[in-house]
Amino acid sequence: MSDAPRPSSTASAAASSSASSSASASAVVPIDPRADGWRERAASGFIGLTGPLWTRREADGWGYGFVAEARHANPAGIVHGGMLVTLVDHAIATVAWDSAGRKPCVTVTLDTQFIAAVHPGNFVEARAEVTGRTNSMLFVRGVVSVSGATVATATAVLKLLAAPNATSGPLG
Repeated sequence: MSDAPRPSSTASAAASSSASSSASASAVVPIDPRADGWRERAASGFIGLTGPLWTRREADGWGYGFVAEARHANPAGIVHGGMLVTLVDHAIATVAWDSAGRKPCVTVTLDTQFIAAVHPGNFVEARAEVTGRTNSMLFVRGVVSVSGATVATATAVLKLLAAPNATSGPLG
């Protein structure tokens, strides 16, 4: 697995030319997604436990993101793959829901490929697109990136749920 870009320290290094510049050069510059047009979203349920979640309207859809923190890291010090899967699943499900006319749907399969490591301090982004649809299923592709570099990809199948009623099961 290759390394994704590490958090930027350019601003810190440039700001300090004193004897302590070696300490400043290794400091992580705080990320403010608002500066790039991202909006913090209050999220309930499981995704709310992982955030804050950031969203941004883009020309061809929505971007979803989070600022990776130490609490998202595994024992090796890189962001846990489960956190990346959580983000891409959220992006995929939200895009599918919107494409289905905001009808509820659930993930049936999610196949994820990890390409590069993500580090605390990175701003992690996910985008998704519907690639196919039947009467009851949606097929969606997702990409997770850091600073424009792809760190994971995913493909998913989602099932559209029937309107709940007294005789239907959890999948309609």
